[in-house]
Order: sequence, then structure tokens, then C-alpha cells
Amino acid sequence: MPASSATRTIVSSPGRYLEDFEVGDVYEHRPGRTITDADNINFSLMTMNRHPLHCDQAYAAKSEFGRPLVNSALSLSIVVGMTVDDVSYKAIANLGWEEIRLMAPVFPGDTVYARSEVLEKRASKSRPTQGIVTTRTEGYKSDGTVFMSFVRKALVPKRGHGVGD
Repeated sequence: MPASSATRTIVSSPGRYLEDFEVGDVYEHRPGRTITDADNINFSLMTMNRHPLHCDQAYAAKSEFGRPLVNSALSLSIVVGMTVDDVSYKAIANLGWEEIRLMAPVFPGDTVYARSEVLEKRASKSRPTQGIVTTRTEGYKSDGTVFMSFVRKALVPKRGHGVGD
């Protein structure tokens, strides 16, 4: 398409630099994700988790839950994935997760959402063009039930020092 003097090109740039984070900010991550039976079975078997609570309907029916549970590693993976655009899209490295808590079961058919609060940001002592952002993330179901939380640290570039800057 030919450019005219009135034409502007906007390049989408998801993610944030260190300067964009403010302690106390809360990100409501969207879209949500409905977890299906197929998601649960495929993830469980692909990751060698053959626990029948995740992939055997008859077995799960006899459990205290009366139906299959979503593999908690799948729930964690989906919630972490939901945070990427807001928290770590520009990150150089994930530095780890702490305080992972599983507070309620997740079942196939549940729609899950996530929100993250910025707990801390600081310049790196050993990498002058980068910093560390600490967030607390909660995963919650469409009915508001919080089923998971964790603290995560990511190494994030300062503006002008990211890949492609």
C-alpha cells in the first residue's frame, strides 16, 4: 500500500520495559481460557503424568471430586502463559517461581483468568541495562474462585536495550 503524507504505520509492541512497571499496578490478563477434556488428557499424557484422576473418567468418578481434575501443571502453564503479554513478553529470562499455592480444584470445562500485581522492581546490580520485576499472580475461575497463586521474578530490559530495540 503506498504511503501518503497522512498515513501512519503503527507497529504493535506487546510487553513492557522495566520503566513501564510500577509497584502496586495490577494487570487483569485477557483473554480467559476454557480448559477442555482434550487439553487435560493431552497435556497429562504428553508430560508422562498418567495419574488416572486426569485421564480416566471412571476412576475419577470414584474420587472425592466425582470427576476428572485438570492437571495442576497444565493450570500453572496456562496461567503463566496468560501473564506473558503484560509481564514477561520483553523479558530476557524467567528467574523463577516461588510460593506456588494450589487452593482449589480446576475441572475440565472451567474458564480461568489471571491477574498479576507488581510487588517490586529494581535495577540489576550486575546488568546495568536490565532490572528485576517481581509479581504475584492469581489464577481464578469465572465464578471468582482463586485456585492458584505464585510469585514470579523476571529479568526485564530497560527501554532501548531489548531485543530489536
